[in-house]
Amino acid sequence: MSAFDWHRILLDEVSVGFLGEVVARTLLAYIVVFLFLKIAGRRGVRQLSLFELVVILTLGSAAGDVTFYEDVPILPVIVVFIAMISFYRLTTFLTERSTRFGEWLEGKPALIIRDGQFELAALQSGNITHAEFLMELRLHGVEHLGQVRLGILEVNGDVSLYFHERQDVQPGLSILPRDHRVSLAEAETNGLYACEYCGQVEPVSPGQKPECPRCGKHVWSKALCNPRAV
Repeated sequence: MSAFDWHRILLDEVSVGFLGEVVARTLLAYIVVFLFLKIAGRRGVRQLSLFELVVILTLGSAAGDVTFYEDVPILPVIVVFIAMISFYRLTTFLTERSTRFGEWLEGKPALIIRDGQFELAALQSGNITHAEFLMELRLHGVEHLGQVRLGILEVNGDVSLYFHERQDVQPGLSILPRDHRVSLAEAETNGLYACEYCGQVEPVSPGQKPECPRCGKHVWSKALCNPRAV
């Protein structure tokens, strides 16, 4: 074997004509995954359930093998596709018949914000990080937690928000990134301060180093009192 043998590096033992077959096999793999998405009725990745994502990964693995390896026949991949569709149909049937099975398979919506404060159980679950909570709120145009009446983490990862009416907006935690809000362990002036972990709002006097009565954390920032509802 000689170094920098470009025929070996680029083609090795396959012929140039096999590249055309690779194109055909790739088209087949594309059609297989596309058909599953059409059958599942999904338009985007965020709409996929956990089970559907597993199906896509399985099909992708099978399709990848048939795409690159000339010794992998096509018919078994078609059988894999038919079997996965059958499993998918059976799973959706069981999900519709049994609420408990559906919740076990796909999970269930979780309440993450109630009346301008994070739900501690949601923060401690580990399903989504604190920074991801705040990012989702910013993407929905929220300025501070006091605007939000309810926030629900859906099973597909989306966040559904329900807002207070204008007159009911409360002071709340700024949802800006840490670099764009002032975090304090000790209050500098009188006012309302929000716990940066759970969003609890408390009146604090200068020099105080309060502990949050809800979560026990000690980092605070000035609560925003903008009355504008979203």
